[in-house]
Amino acid sequence: MTAPDHEPRDAPAAPAPGADELSVRDRALLALERRPWPGPGAKERAIREELGISPVRYYQLLNALIEDERALREDPVTVNRLRRVRDARRGRR
Repeated sequence: MTAPDHEPRDAPAAPAPGADELSVRDRALLALERRPWPGPGAKERAIREELGISPVRYYQLLNALIEDERALREDPVTVNRLRRVRDARRGRR
């Protein structure tokens, strides 16, 4: 499977219609994060094949995205879960 036809690989996030909406790429990040994964490596493979970026870049973008209030409005369950996981990891350090 290749990167979505509507956006080139590792392209800058093109804003979606309306200044208060997430970009297509940001929505794709959240959608990928919502999915269940059957085993090790499946998520990383999907990141490369579907988004056309490395897993490292994916997590960089995702960590920035969960701080964005637009992402919280778009998908509060996923964003709050990711924030809890991040905060728990920080607490263990």
